[in-house]
Amino acid sequence: MQSNRSSVLWRSISLAALISTLLLLFGFGYSVKDMLWPKKDNFSGAQVTSDLPKQTSLGASKEIRMMAIGDSITKGTGDSTGEGYVMQVIPLLQKKFPDVPVKLNNNLAINGLRADQLAHLLKNDKGYRYALTQSNLIVFTIGGNDLFQIATGESASEATGELNLAKLKAELPKGISRLKTVVDLLHEINPNAHVVYMGLYNPFFDIKELRDGSLEVQNWNQQAYSLIHSYPNMTMIPTFDLFERTLTAYISSDHFHPNHDGYAQIASRIVQSLE
Repeated sequence: MQSNRSSVLWRSISLAALISTLLLLFGFGYSVKDMLWPKKDNFSGAQVTSDLPKQTSLGASKEIRMMAIGDSITKGTGDSTGEGYVMQVIPLLQKKFPDVPVKLNNNLAINGLRADQLAHLLKNDKGYRYALTQSNLIVFTIGGNDLFQIATGESASEATGELNLAKLKAELPKGISRLKTVVDLLHEINPNAHVVYMGLYNPFFDIKELRDGSLEVQNWNQQAYSLIHSYPNMTMIPTFDLFERTLTAYISSDHFHPNHDGYAQIASRIVQSLE
């Protein structure tokens, strides 16, 4: 009799232990399931969102609408054919994106234009601003006239005096401040366009007394890159290396602007930077 009671007791204990073990295994499996195969609605945190502007690849666009602004480099001064880099970019774009039509909306570059003057146009000229909103590719050059005016006190087209490199170094922040205004305004006007800025070069590298001007040009380029880099839709391409050792091949007879072949090199780099 006592043996039967002991048997029943041990069976009860064994059954209880088995049930406890199964419950433990079930609970463990349920918790692991959520870790291994989480459901979307199990996540209660904030969704990660990007504040980057929505930008369509030029190759996926229905049409490439290019706008050119800035100074005499974008105007094409020095090119005997009149093409400059802007008109040479178009066939290169057509070759790179054969299924996408390419259109030049306008070239509104002005000889002698400084960054502060370009900023004025971007702020106040409604037609200028509208044209930029209708473009998905904006190319521009600016800054050369600012540096030249700082160094000589005169515009590049009217200069008769000598370049003062010490003054250029001291007042370089003034020019960079102007460039920042331009870059910020371009982003405000059209944050989704691909914007390409051409860095500066020293056209007087072959003149011993002015070779050190390249140091300030590089200082400008470094700070300009920092400004451009802050906007994901903007790109800066270097040009200084194209001209320092090959001035006779790529600089025009005015010893300041590129010639046709020099502009061709710039155009090639612009298109290489685009996708």
